[in-house]
Amino acid sequence: MLLHTDITPGRTATVDNRSCLFFSGFSYLGLHQQPAFKNAFIEGIQRYGTLFPSSRAGNVRLPLFEEVEHALCTHLDQQAAVVLSSGYMAAQAAIHYAATRGQLCYAPGAHPALWLGTPQLPAGNRAQWEQDTVARVNSQPDHHYVIVTDALNPITGEVYAFDWLRLLQRKVLVLIDDSHGIGILGPRGQGSIHFLPGTEQVRYLITASLAKAYSVEGGVVAGHAADIAALKKNGFFTGSTPMMPAGAHAWLQSADLVRQQRMLLQQNVAYFLHLAANSTIHNPHALPVFILPQPAEKQPLLNYLAERDVIISSFPYPFPHSQPVNRAIISALHTQQDILTLYQFLKEYGY
Repeated sequence: MLLHTDITPGRTATVDNRSCLFFSGFSYLGLHQQPAFKNAFIEGIQRYGTLFPSSRAGNVRLPLFEEVEHALCTHLDQQAAVVLSSGYMAAQAAIHYAATRGQLCYAPGAHPALWLGTPQLPAGNRAQWEQDTVARVNSQPDHHYVIVTDALNPITGEVYAFDWLRLLQRKVLVLIDDSHGIGILGPRGQGSIHFLPGTEQVRYLITASLAKAYSVEGGVVAGHAADIAALKKNGFFTGSTPMMPAGAHAWLQSADLVRQQRMLLQQNVAYFLHLAANSTIHNPHALPVFILPQPAEKQPLLNYLAERDVIISSFPYPFPHSQPVNRAIISALHTQQDILTLYQFLKEYGY
């Protein structure tokens, strides 16, 4: 079922002239609908215009980009960072650089943004891949490897464990896409770096979209200063249009608002977890993503809820011919009444 709207959704979406509760998409912190954030964006447009009309490698520089990079590397507890026009562009810049540092070892189900060409992703479960990767790296002392993985899976709601990296006996670069973690995970919203093990053998390169939590069209790569300096010589950086300056400005001006929205999001997730405690609704790691299994004998949940003016995320994954994955996405914009309404309909449906 395809639904069309002429207005960007927030806690609601207008579909066929009906106002529906919206539990889909991302923008987990709901910044795109906050008046203070929009005002900061407008202020950024008035100051910087709608784009910076030059390459970051050009002879005229905008210090704003270095300012947001410094703020992001501090936020992510890394030595340095670079921003690009999108999360996909950031991931592609990172993987092209990483491929020059060693042989790529992809995790099962690695996000397509991390793909270099069309890699053969390993089949089987992640635990077996972790064991195989440790054995592979440790058995080849003269070989260089790069481990490529996501920090979490927003389709299944799983946050991956990385303690197994402590077993590595050779130096390894680990490239992690944390697009659905930054702004959400960690005590300060610093993302997956909060729970990644610190070990002498592992050097991290973190890439992420700034859209998922922060409502800014842009992407970041953060890591060791030498890696970021080398990445800034990459054609993805030197040959691409920079991120929109107004977005960088708005993010820099919104630290207090971000903290406030994170608190609201955590409260909303905790409330839905409380409601769904004795149901078949799946949420193993308290992410704002609630998995809703589709019983074969029932009408599609997407249609059932749409008839009741509630929209959830439901689309085939990972391939167009795959079965749809039903998810309810909670954001900081939702009220407790919104969440209670969703839960009551899910309970009536049979969860």
